[in-house]
Amino acid sequence: MEAASQAGCIPCTNHIYVNNYTTIYDHIKMKEQEGVIKYQLKHTKKPVSAKLSLSEINAWRTIIFRLGLIGQDPERYGNLGFGNISQRLNPQSSQFVISGSQTGHIEHLNPEHYCLVVKAEPRKNLIQSCGLYNPSSESLTHASIYTQDSTIQAVIHVHSPEIWNNTELLNLPHISADIPYGTVEMATAVEQLFQSGSLQQTSLFTLLGHEDGVVSFGRNMQEAAWELIKYLSMAIGIEQQ
Repeated sequence: MEAASQAGCIPCTNHIYVNNYTTIYDHIKMKEQEGVIKYQLKHTKKPVSAKLSLSEINAWRTIIFRLGLIGQDPERYGNLGFGNISQRLNPQSSQFVISGSQTGHIEHLNPEHYCLVVKAEPRKNLIQSCGLYNPSSESLTHASIYTQDSTIQAVIHVHSPEIWNNTELLNLPHISADIPYGTVEMATAVEQLFQSGSLQQTSLFTLLGHEDGVVSFGRNMQEAAWELIKYLSMAIGIEQQ
């Protein structure tokens, strides 16, 4: 296992062990919501290393925020933050930096708002991480995508009703509506989507069981972002006809 200190986390012995994080919400009868962490989490609450370069990921996240694809809106999703973004440390690493849980309302993130996923085991529903914030609720899905192809260096998860509602007309690959977000089932479905070959012609898919959920990925942050913007323009074009 790659040690947290080697990965860009400042060494710390204070660990927070979270098992079935959603038990916090067991007393609340709630529908599927963004920001509810469903995986088992072993988290070191300590800043990520200042040596990690976050300028590119942060610039693109700000652009996507201004497009309304990441954010927080009182009229959407119960006023919970939505969307997240991640970047692999390098092609040889399985570790990645991801925006922290419930940071959607912030236009320009600071380094403290990012988290480093040190180890991810999608099939075991397990994430090991460090940072001042817990990792995004979609970390398992990001990890599953990175596992499929070492050339993938960036993943962006947004909420776009325009793209999502036009999944069929855009002929987009998609995860079926019966697969809940942020779960082992979702990670497995992502793996199956890659194996099916449907992502050979596009690097974007929709999550039909997660309202307005769209995921794009690429060999770099710009490629992932442009794929997303391309389909957003196509979806808007359909709706304007």
